[in-house]
Amino acid sequence: MAYYYQNPYLQQYQMPQVPQNNGGLNWVQGEAGAKSYMVAPNSTVMLMDSESQRFFLKSTDISGMPQPLRIFEYHETTQNAPKTAPIEQTIDYSSFATKAEFDAFKDEINGILKNIPRQVTKNGKSSVSGNEQEG
Repeated sequence: MAYYYQNPYLQQYQMPQVPQNNGGLNWVQGEAGAKSYMVAPNSTVMLMDSESQRFFLKSTDISGMPQPLRIFEYHETTQNAPKTAPIEQTIDYSSFATKAEFDAFKDEINGILKNIPRQVTKNGKSSVSGNEQEG
């Protein structure tokens, strides 16, 4: 009777599965497919929805716990698409003072300030109506 010895160090090494080259896009079937897609710890993958014009960003933290699934919708744009005109804002200038009104107000304030009696205190500061101010 023959006995065969199996060396544990020569066990067959299983090659990891190499992902198929699909242009760098990972396709899933809807939101359920995106939620069940396995993501390596501390990484983010973009998953294209094969059922609608949406894609998903699925992330995991450093411990491998999934973060909330982010869902986006996309649409095609063309290079020759008409550009929308910028929105013009209309400003109601009726509530603003004109330069003439402003100058009249400034002259009125200056006239009031000139009529306030000023007194020079011992320390060289001027006081207006008993309140000390720098002169």
